[in-house]
Amino acid sequence: MAEVNKLHVKKGDTVVVLSGKDKGKKGKIIEALPKKSKVIVEGVNTVKRHTKPSQKLPQGGIVVKEAPLNSSKVMLVCSACDKPTRIKKSALASGKSVRVCKKCGEIIDKEK
Repeated sequence: MAEVNKLHVKKGDTVVVLSGKDKGKKGKIIEALPKKSKVIVEGVNTVKRHTKPSQKLPQGGIVVKEAPLNSSKVMLVCSACDKPTRIKKSALASGKSVRVCKKCGEIIDKEK
């Protein structure tokens, strides 16, 4: 059975791309794929797919969509200091583990 990897980012996080053709671009994570250690970032790593006409897309044609990107190629952007940062895990008084910005010390996982 495949081991599930923990990612340092999750769906909804804003990230910056560290390497590749889209280096320096910022975007929001649309989908996280922990089994493959990949993420899909909005507007980054776009590819063109030639599709046949179907009921969903009766016209067919060329569709531009985002392709998965290795999670090691993205770095989390702190919402408080607006800088790319590493994270550290910290426990709250309630015992819940949260992600904390290494640069400003602000809690990244806000309670909703």
